[in-house]
Amino acid sequence: MLAYMSPSMCFTGRYLNYLEYEVCYVRNFTDVDDKIITRATDLGEDPITLSRRYCEEFKVDMVQLNCLPPSVEPRVSEHMPQIIDMIKQILDNGCAYQIDGDVYFSVDKFPDYGRLSGRSPEDNRAGERVAVDPRKKNPADFALWKSAKKGEPSWESPWGPGRPGWHIECSAMSAVYLGHSFDIHGGGMDLIFPHHENEIAQSCAACNRSDVGYWVHNGFVTVDMEKMSKSLGNFFTIRQVIELYHPLALRLFLIGTHYRSPINYSDVLLESASERIFYIYQTLDDCERVLSQSISPVIGDPIPLDILNSISKLENKFQVFMSDDLHTPVVLAAMSDPLKTINDLLHTRKGKKQAHRMDSLAALEKTVRNVLIVLGLLPTSYSKVLHQLREKALKRAKLTEDQVLQRIEERNSARKAKEYEKSDVIRRDLASVGIALMDSPDGTTWRPAIPLSMQEHQFAVS
Repeated sequence: MLAYMSPSMCFTGRYLNYLEYEVCYVRNFTDVDDKIITRATDLGEDPITLSRRYCEEFKVDMVQLNCLPPSVEPRVSEHMPQIIDMIKQILDNGCAYQIDGDVYFSVDKFPDYGRLSGRSPEDNRAGERVAVDPRKKNPADFALWKSAKKGEPSWESPWGPGRPGWHIECSAMSAVYLGHSFDIHGGGMDLIFPHHENEIAQSCAACNRSDVGYWVHNGFVTVDMEKMSKSLGNFFTIRQVIELYHPLALRLFLIGTHYRSPINYSDVLLESASERIFYIYQTLDDCERVLSQSISPVIGDPIPLDILNSISKLENKFQVFMSDDLHTPVVLAAMSDPLKTINDLLHTRKGKKQAHRMDSLAALEKTVRNVLIVLGLLPTSYSKVLHQLREKALKRAKLTEDQVLQRIEERNSARKAKEYEKSDVIRRDLASVGIALMDSPDGTTWRPAIPLSMQEHQFAVS
């Protein structure tokens, strides 16, 4: 399976591996383009050096989100000969023209232009965002090679020193590592036109074919229903988010929306994802502990029919909905029943007395764990991540562990003194900042929860 995908589609590779495909995953770095040059100029830095630094920082973020590394990560600056060769092919085939050191693709030479986006030539109104070069034969023609400008990085070419246009970079690099026909091509929805449209045109013009089995485009990110953008001041980096929220909670939040749909970023939804991931890991941690401490080993006895049905239902939904355009939200929801069943077997009187309890727990835990592996949500240690989730919750609440334990002790003293109103106030105060108290015969513990004020907002929105 050959794939040229964006990091937003990182769970695709895991699912394809689960289906026993051999996957070649290519994720390119554009380290030469107009925005990079402008930014480097503002900072007084070499553009390639600037790009290299940000590429490395990006890879750190991907590791934090538990994204699988690609098979290869090509960079534009390291593939200039291949890019120039593709432009030569396009020129030789009569689909491009030169003007004063610039090379433009002629969209009139490609009758199928617009087949991906469904746009007609009349829809491609040029000049609305950038000035149209009057030298072009058609305003919709786009640059394959740009002649060198003072202060910009450049490379030698048959048309003089310069650098490639943005679109040709991806066509050339995907051809190097995947060929002109491959299975999956991904990216943001904003890349459908003109970027991916132009990739198809270039590749066809260069070699008379460009076959991509599936185009997968992820939706936009909004913030409280507004488009995320620097101009609105509502832009967040991964680093900023994981200061307060665990990376796996952020990952759960991201795959909780189908990848083609817009995803609304909000603190309420992140709190909800944090609470949910804590519940999942706490359930599985409790299950592992009971299984490890059991005197009666798991021996593979017949599992009750209701447990088998719960397992089968999750496995079927996982297979059907992941195969149907990667519907991760449905799969996440399908884990609810098996997790509830695990908790019933662990904690309820009826569950503890159920026949073949340990075999049932082992089978349920294994099934849920297999789903988490494919979704990239399985941690190396449940207990370690639970501790980290608590630390993040304390940071959001602006409290320390000792302060929470002190408040729990104050509440216990109030309850013993039958000062129930004071006890309730302490519980509410902690709940208001996302610290939920849990009473049991063994004492009172706490867990992260959605703050009360956010719960009210969440209810109002839903």
